[in-house]
Amino acid sequence: MSRFFTAGDSSSESSSSDEEELYSDREAEEKSEEESEEESDEEEEEDEESSSDDDTKGGVSKFLRDVASSEESEDEDKVTIVKSAKDKRLEELEGVVKLIDNARKINDWSSISTEFDKLNRQVTKLATQEKVPKIYVKTISDLEDFMNDTIATQKVSTKKLNATNARGLNAMKQKIKRNNREYTAEIEKYRADKDDYMMSEEDEVVQPVEKVKKPKETYVDGIDAADEVGFATVGRGGKTLQYTPESILKHLRSIVESRGKKNTDRAEQIRIMEKLLEVATTPYQHIRVLLTLISTRFDLTTSSSSNYMTQEQWKMAEHEYARLLEMLEDNRNMVVVENAEEWEDDEKPPQPAAGELLKIPGSIVSIAERLDDELTRSLQHVDPHTAEYIERLSDEQDLYSNIIRGLLYIEHLQKMEKLETPQDGANRMVMRRLEHIYFKPSQVVTILEENAWKAIPSGLDSAITPRNGPKDIASLVQTLSTYLFKNSADIIRARAYLCQVYYFALHNQYYRARDMLLMSHLQENISNFNINTQILFNRTLVQVGLCAFRANLVYEAQNTLQDICGSGRPKELLAQGVLIQRYSQVTPEQEKLERQRQLPFHMHINLELLECVYLTCSMLLEVPLLAQTGSSPDIKKRVISKTYRRLLEFHERQIFTGPPENTRDHVMQASRALAAGEWKKAADLINSIKIWDLMADPEKTKKMLSEQIQEEGLRTYLFTYAPFYDTLAVNTLASMFDLSERKVAAVVSKMISHEELAAALDQVNSAIIFRKGVELSRLQSLALSLSDKASGLIEANERTLEQRTQ
Repeated sequence: MSRFFTAGDSSSESSSSDEEELYSDREAEEKSEEESEEESDEEEEEDEESSSDDDTKGGVSKFLRDVASSEESEDEDKVTIVKSAKDKRLEELEGVVKLIDNARKINDWSSISTEFDKLNRQVTKLATQEKVPKIYVKTISDLEDFMNDTIATQKVSTKKLNATNARGLNAMKQKIKRNNREYTAEIEKYRADKDDYMMSEEDEVVQPVEKVKKPKETYVDGIDAADEVGFATVGRGGKTLQYTPESILKHLRSIVESRGKKNTDRAEQIRIMEKLLEVATTPYQHIRVLLTLISTRFDLTTSSSSNYMTQEQWKMAEHEYARLLEMLEDNRNMVVVENAEEWEDDEKPPQPAAGELLKIPGSIVSIAERLDDELTRSLQHVDPHTAEYIERLSDEQDLYSNIIRGLLYIEHLQKMEKLETPQDGANRMVMRRLEHIYFKPSQVVTILEENAWKAIPSGLDSAITPRNGPKDIASLVQTLSTYLFKNSADIIRARAYLCQVYYFALHNQYYRARDMLLMSHLQENISNFNINTQILFNRTLVQVGLCAFRANLVYEAQNTLQDICGSGRPKELLAQGVLIQRYSQVTPEQEKLERQRQLPFHMHINLELLECVYLTCSMLLEVPLLAQTGSSPDIKKRVISKTYRRLLEFHERQIFTGPPENTRDHVMQASRALAAGEWKKAADLINSIKIWDLMADPEKTKKMLSEQIQEEGLRTYLFTYAPFYDTLAVNTLASMFDLSERKVAAVVSKMISHEELAAALDQVNSAIIFRKGVELSRLQSLALSLSDKASGLIEANERTLEQRTQ
């Protein structure tokens, strides 16, 4: 091909170079249209000049043109309509306007918002060298009127827009307000006389503009290193980024508008805002930059593969939050509230009059909650047995100080009558503060409170919990809970109840905790609350059971712990681990949510201690009951703990039992020894469990357990061997079980009064006289058991028949 053209035309080199220029011009045109509209117009003019010059050129272009013209002459029937770029863009503009009109008819604000953006892009291309199209002025004016009518209708209408349309309407409210400000004069002309405005001649003569060719950039060697001082940062499109106090609001707007979009470099945005924070001069600029900067740091978590903020980013966000509160405390004429309108003018910052409040959109409460959630999420992913966990946990002190400081700021806003601050913000902050202290010992909370108030300026004080108020932590928990009882409802009130009950149970106030839990009636409707509140209820229930055990109330402790420990999955119910079952139907999303609900390690309740307490209480109740039902077959069998019975039956089926290795082995062997009357062996096995050392007073606990085992051993002995005695001396029983005669007499009297023992106590002779009832033979006992089983089978059949007939 190249040889043919070389032979046919001696100027092939020049023509090929012209052809390369033509193609390069076309490629440059396509790229420049995407970057800037002014350059696109210049490139179109270059194309027209180059196409007019092609008539005088020969070679390849001439040859191809001759062939094309011959083909056109052959096909005369085809008619080609050539439209200018302006006509094409006007047609596109009219198409977008038609789509907006259609969306208006069905009140689809989501589509209107999308098409409105397209409309503005089309107008930008058309309005470079001429006036704004009048159809565009008509559209934005009618759209503003339609939007105002829709907002007015929504205020009085009972039928509200759906979530998608409501978001679209809110977005359009901001867009139209900002966009129509530039075309105020044209919109007023249109509204003055709509028909005359649209009928007036639109086409105006456009003076041709001579194209000024841009000089090519050349690079000069030998520049000294000292000349680099004048270099500036270059952003997208080759524009120089200048960080000045006047440009802060523009940069912030561009950053806010890019939130949620793909391929957004949030790390770069953070660096830009850190520079903006350095050049900020006014308090308003500082507050705006800090609010946006903290939000962008939180966005790093959603965009990255990690599930939590790094410690470095979290600490920087926490310091910026403290700095924000400090700025707001120093400038009381500026307030950050959620219902404030955003300032639209980026060129001119707001200038509030004397005595007027400047409202800045934002949420102090949401930032504190997000910081708390991110710290919790970080503690969930850190190994609790490392020094890193302890280091991360130390950040809780700074967070707690900022929570109190944020609460003080919310209290200050509530005192301003002009603002009408909702109560919800203060409730959420008080709840966060309460959730940081309810599960901790009072000594730890005292240190936490003292350090927090030291970090807060002395001029700030709280109306809810004054700085110089009572230092008792119980009164602090009572004050915070009472505040939430009065001012909150539903979930927050229920959580406040549970936190206070948990604190009382943790500090051995069993009867107070029990009465509060019963009066709240939460056990009746806890299933209606969210899962996190149900987890808190389970934790509170377990803590009340442990408190009853420490108070030597075995029956109450076993009854309280039955629901959690008897279920077989206390780890899952207390959010202290995820059970991965082989054939479970849990989806990955459900498993992810379950892992997000897990509590940090320092909030855990020891599951081994919980199991030990539950099994020990079950042993002290079940062994005498087994002895009673074994000696009296006519008594209906009753099961207190199915879990304990199952473990005991499994242990009894073992052919060989070695020395106990874990908590269950100790309790099961102690149960067998207690049933056989060897109370000393049972007490030694129970007291040898090492988990008791985790109790607040292990020696007191072991002594209490020994006394309980002695009493239950006496009751078991009487149930087992009562049929074989006519009389039994009290001092004999006292020597057998190492109890005082008074204690033995008290236990026997209690058994007689509850009709558990058919006997009488002879106080004169200090003896027990047993009454002989009708003794059943072996055959009669078996007959009674058979009749019980038959009656149970009949009841089961009747229930099955009722279900089928319904």
